[in-house]
Amino acid sequence: MAADSKPLRADAARNRANLLAAATEVFAARGLDAPLEQIARRAGVSIGTLYAHFPSREAFVDAIFPERLAVLDRIAERSLADPDPWSGFVGFLEGLFALQSEDHGLNDAVARRLPNAREVAEVCHRGGLHAERIVARAKASGQLRADFELGDLATLTWAMSQVIRESMDTAPNAWRRCLAFLTDGLRAEAARTPAGS
Repeated sequence: MAADSKPLRADAARNRANLLAAATEVFAARGLDAPLEQIARRAGVSIGTLYAHFPSREAFVDAIFPERLAVLDRIAERSLADPDPWSGFVGFLEGLFALQSEDHGLNDAVARRLPNAREVAEVCHRGGLHAERIVARAKASGQLRADFELGDLATLTWAMSQVIRESMDTAPNAWRRCLAFLTDGLRAEAARTPAGS
């Protein structure tokens, strides 16, 4: 809510709080493409009331996820504090994907499935700056393959979001096995080993 706007009436504030709580639950269970009608029903309001408070899906996402994604700062700080740059790099990936695996909506937000959610994009951009330092540090140590770029990390994050999305309900830890294979291939020595040897 803008700083210069009038405070909401008690019933309107209650409706907004109910909508946010309902959206958090529905998005966590079904992802960001969950029907907004389901959110309105769970909140006990009409779809018109929902749109009065949140005129778009992106408005919901921007109201819910920036605070939840702020934990990425702590994950990055822990990774940068690790004395072993490779361990810090892998720890960052594990922390990011563990966060995504806890919530369908959060996983979708990190995968940028709603690119017009400006607040989420800003938090993800900040996470990208941390990731740039983590990647540079691991490459400088000689442990991360030299040809790995930040764009590759974005692709890896998107790919893992799909693994998480497809396996979250049936095999919630499948992403860990997939990540282990991927990180083995990202080691510098793997890049120097000829195929088939």
